[in-house]
Amino acid sequence: MTAADTGQGPDALDRRIIAALQIDGRASWRRIAAALGEPERTVARRGLHLLGSGQVTVTGLVARGETAIVRLGCPPGTARDAALAMADRAGTVFSYVLSGPPDCVAEVQCPPGRLAALMLDEAPAVPGLTAQHVSPVLRYFRTVHDWRPGILDEAEAAALSRFPARPEQASAPAEELGPEERRIVEALAEDGRRTHEELAALAGVSEATARRRVEALTRSGAVSIRAAVEPALLGLPVEALLWIRTRPDAVEAVGRLLTESPLVRYAAVVMGEHQLLVDVTQPSMTALHAFLTEGPWVRHVEAVSSHLVVAALKRSATPTPLMRSLRAAG
Repeated sequence: MTAADTGQGPDALDRRIIAALQIDGRASWRRIAAALGEPERTVARRGLHLLGSGQVTVTGLVARGETAIVRLGCPPGTARDAALAMADRAGTVFSYVLSGPPDCVAEVQCPPGRLAALMLDEAPAVPGLTAQHVSPVLRYFRTVHDWRPGILDEAEAAALSRFPARPEQASAPAEELGPEERRIVEALAEDGRRTHEELAALAGVSEATARRRVEALTRSGAVSIRAAVEPALLGLPVEALLWIRTRPDAVEAVGRLLTESPLVRYAAVVMGEHQLLVDVTQPSMTALHAFLTEGPWVRHVEAVSSHLVVAALKRSATPTPLMRSLRAAG
């Protein structure tokens, strides 16, 4: 019986399986077992438990347009409601309650021509809103799709990697999807581990065609297969968002230095008074302090505004266990 089976949380092997799913959420248990050097039966049992318990959710994040960061100010006691309202949006990628201010932050996908509606209609409709800031994302140094928390070694990670890194763009691919591709994308958004046989039946194509379409869609970035998991389950219970101000000519250097750390989940260039938004996880507050004061990137920045993530309602466009429990309760 595993630690996860007894409700004690993932153990070392569980975390290695989660890390494998972060690299390729559609990898077979056989392929994961081979990469990790573990028995396939054990890996399958552990993996199915992680997925069935909701500790890990594999979904396809559909690219629906450019992205923007929405920061909200809220009256006392309403931040969770605001984060929940943002999480309920179909185009929201993540929604967090922060130690603030801001009290709530969300990354949202904004289809072409919809930025004005987001700023003037959608964000102001959040209950109790006292302030809002919308900052379009210009480019990414890292998204959560590309986050590798350093649990697997290079050989294990290489054995699971199938696709080269995509361009660091902040917009959706330009090509139009046909009806078959759209049905496949919608099915993957519900369950990123649907088999090619299941996808073929849903799209009305052959299994071989479904396999080719999935590979093409993931290569192009039209859909990103992501394993959503709370960082605390990986031994990283401290999560913070950093807004970093630096000289324009130092943005590239700072972004590259930040992403040298495997504990940086996300780093984006944004518009506004700060040039970079960074999501970093750490094993402790002491480690976070060291990251904020001793990292090689620190000497290149002018100011850092840091805020703890105190609750996550949505990650990788997927409701978190907290959001599911809130919805179940009322």
